[in-house]
Amino acid sequence: LHIAYQVLGRGPLDLVYVPGWVSHVELAWEEPTLARFFHRLASFSRLILFDKRGTGLSDRVPNEAPATLDERMDDVRAVLEAVGSQRAAIFGNSEGGSMSVLFAAAHPERTVALVTFGIFAKRLFSPDYPWAPTPEQREQAYELVEREWGRDMDLTDLAPTVAGNEPFKQRLATYFRRSASPGAAVALLRMNTLIDVRKVLPAIRVPTLILHRTGDRDANVEEGRWIASRISGARFVELPGHDHLPWVGDQDAVLDEVEEFLTGVRRGPDPDRILATVLFTDIAGSTELAARLGDRAWRELLEMHHLLVRKELVRFRGREIDTAGDGFLALFDGPTRAMRCALAIRDAVRHLGMEIRAGVHTGEVEVEGDKVRGIA
Repeated sequence: LHIAYQVLGRGPLDLVYVPGWVSHVELAWEEPTLARFFHRLASFSRLILFDKRGTGLSDRVPNEAPATLDERMDDVRAVLEAVGSQRAAIFGNSEGGSMSVLFAAAHPERTVALVTFGIFAKRLFSPDYPWAPTPEQREQAYELVEREWGRDMDLTDLAPTVAGNEPFKQRLATYFRRSASPGAAVALLRMNTLIDVRKVLPAIRVPTLILHRTGDRDANVEEGRWIASRISGARFVELPGHDHLPWVGDQDAVLDEVEEFLTGVRRGPDPDRILATVLFTDIAGSTELAARLGDRAWRELLEMHHLLVRKELVRFRGREIDTAGDGFLALFDGPTRAMRCALAIRDAVRHLGMEIRAGVHTGEVEVEGDKVRGIA
């Protein structure tokens, strides 16, 4: 079996991030909010990311026999061995948190600490666990996912604060679609319905932080309180908000708690640094073209060039930062739109008899007013 994984950061602490329902370790970097979340985790750790079997770039499994929590726990152990990690902190959200709980209980010698966000101990209603969905509600969820998977999905439970943000919804739909097939997504939901780690909780003996948002619509905050009460010495932190995804909404509030718990230091985010994609364009042979046309004709042609470039920047939601001579510097929140914008500019200015060169790079930039600085 092949498990896809990535490692970034050089911090003194190994940190394994266990994703929820589905994931894709490469496509994650095309979602700016998730990429920022990972960069922040990697700023204080050696961050280890992976796709659980059956999702993302890892090997597929039969839909009729989805991976169990025990098998997925083996995936974590295998990844740790592959990257040469003897002990690591485990950070899991949603269903990934349930698996993290099991790993921490079964392998305390490999677990430095346990951190969870928005998790549940059981995914089916019972009188002694009244916060979980009923069987009827789960059946409705299966039908909805199978019908709407990878399309205009309803995010009112997973991420209500961005449920009306069409660009985000399109990006998330693409992320889901490429992380699992509709059948696999439903099979994973059915497997999650059978999760019950209640009896495991008292066996956890490692430092534990349970994070939960007050208004989480997918996993009730009372579940988080109850889970923390069953783990000896666990710290429970309730955060404001309604999003079930930790990297949506106020992700810094989540990351601040995680960093302080694991390192003893709460640095907070760099207020003047953002993750962005930088696009720079330049007219090829502009000096020779200007000399051939003369000043007045060149100025008129340049104005037409600028008009076309700005039109494409608006179309692809780029932010113009600077115009130096015949070149443009612009920022985008993701590489795909930046590359498409560059190609569109190339095609548009050809009608003017021009050729352009364009460079695209993604990285952290320093913001100074309306200007940007930094190696990226």
